[in-house]
Amino acid sequence: MPMQETYDVIVLGSGAAGLTAALAAALEGVDVAVFEKAELIGGTTALSGAGIWVPGNPVAAEKGVEDSLEEGIAYLSSLSNGMILPELAEALIAGGPGFVDFLHEHTDLRLQLVEGYPDYHPEHPGGKPGGGRTLEPGLFSFAGIEEWIDRIAGDIQRIVLAEMPLGGGTGVVAPETLATRAEAEEEGLGRALVGGLLKACLQRGVDVHAGTRALRLCTDEDVVDGVEVETGDGVKTIGSSAVVLATGGFEYDPDLVRDFLRGPLTRPIGAPTNTGDGLRMAMRVGARLGNMREAWWSPSVPCPGTRRDGAPVAMLSSRERALPGSIMVNRYGRRFANEAANYNAFGGAFHHLDESRLEYPNLPAYMIFDQSTVDRFGVFGARPGDPVPEWVVRASSISELAAALDLPVDSVTDTVARFNDHAAHGVDPDFSRGSSAFDRFPGGRMGDPDSSGATLGPVETAPFYAVEVISSALGTKGGPRTDVEGRVLDVDGDVIEGLYAAGNVMANPSGMVYGGAGATLAVAGVWGIAAGRAAVADRVPARPEAMQTWADA
Repeated sequence: MPMQETYDVIVLGSGAAGLTAALAAALEGVDVAVFEKAELIGGTTALSGAGIWVPGNPVAAEKGVEDSLEEGIAYLSSLSNGMILPELAEALIAGGPGFVDFLHEHTDLRLQLVEGYPDYHPEHPGGKPGGGRTLEPGLFSFAGIEEWIDRIAGDIQRIVLAEMPLGGGTGVVAPETLATRAEAEEEGLGRALVGGLLKACLQRGVDVHAGTRALRLCTDEDVVDGVEVETGDGVKTIGSSAVVLATGGFEYDPDLVRDFLRGPLTRPIGAPTNTGDGLRMAMRVGARLGNMREAWWSPSVPCPGTRRDGAPVAMLSSRERALPGSIMVNRYGRRFANEAANYNAFGGAFHHLDESRLEYPNLPAYMIFDQSTVDRFGVFGARPGDPVPEWVVRASSISELAAALDLPVDSVTDTVARFNDHAAHGVDPDFSRGSSAFDRFPGGRMGDPDSSGATLGPVETAPFYAVEVISSALGTKGGPRTDVEGRVLDVDGDVIEGLYAAGNVMANPSGMVYGGAGATLAVAGVWGIAAGRAAVADRVPARPEAMQTWADA
């Protein structure tokens, strides 16, 4: 089919990986287009808290945090379990500070430290119990690109991660402050990151097309030279010297989930357009696959309502299950894991298979908490002492609550009694909850972060509450293998000319590991820059008259 349009570089997907790759390529002075399947751009990035995990980053160094790239590599290596390729892990850690510099130099974004946020496994070699590796974009103003405000996924949030309970803040921002931010059209979190990258791309002449689904890659003698896309006006064939896949994962495709993921996935919570389009395109041209069983696991609480992108609403089950006065039980009314563990590690508990019953005993699961948790900390985004949402199950006693959940009453009451006894003594001999600095972070910000009481507290104050917690994922982590510069490899390990990948569509360099808050976006940024630059260097003929630095533009 003849090419109907032509660009030097085509990027498929508009999350952090796609927009970073597009910007990196455009800065080399070439013609770049971004094609986004959804009507709203930003992908899962726009729905996220926008944390970016970067060991040895310059922002933390300015705050006096002692860290190094060597410590970051040692940390990932200690968690590898044989799933991480050392050269990719080293590229991720080495490239992180460069991503920070890239954003500061080429966008209006200014990253700031989420102070005190521990690594997810901080007691491992190279880990940081006191934080220093999680950054976030500060508030970003949409002034100048107002027409894009309603075209980005997610809801407007005039708050940053450090102000939220998940990031160690109170979640309370003065009304006059919110009004000032609204007047300045300032936003935080994932939409801020997308907005900053988008604005920079537009300033560099990148064409951004929403509602345009990529169907298949075009090739000429095994070299990728374009892509077939579906638009409102029909199917078009767009030519290019290089294509960068940044289409996200495959978590919304039931067949791919069944065939590849290692455990049950009740329902994902990322962008619903993540149906494996990029994976299938890569497979058709002979890409080698890797890390296919892994996802960014994230136990979540289903909530009433529907998001702007059409997906059902759900909340990450992170903070509440780690607070004193809260535990989790499985279908048999028993605890089954350290409730305060990071969400990726905790997600693995849902994958335990009972070898006799041949079932997953920890699904369904329920989080039980009491009025003391509500009064001291607040739950589900509410302030301390605020009413619990009406959709939460409640009862005047643990036995009544168990009955309302159709759980074994005796088992639940015995479990709670055992936990309460241990909590009163500040220990958890069953699952070691409270032994890690990460366990104590959510509650420790309002108490003593060095005390196990920051996470261990008896469930004894009526009324009692419960919500179901489902096995969910922010996105999948498997896909085509790449080299350290984002070039997609074929089944023999050779480069597929003209094809690059970044973000969740690729075989993630961190294996089964989730190093700390923002590890997903670190991969997106590091490989986005690498893929965008490599696509130009490898495939686009030099045009000296077009080359100029950002400062000259």
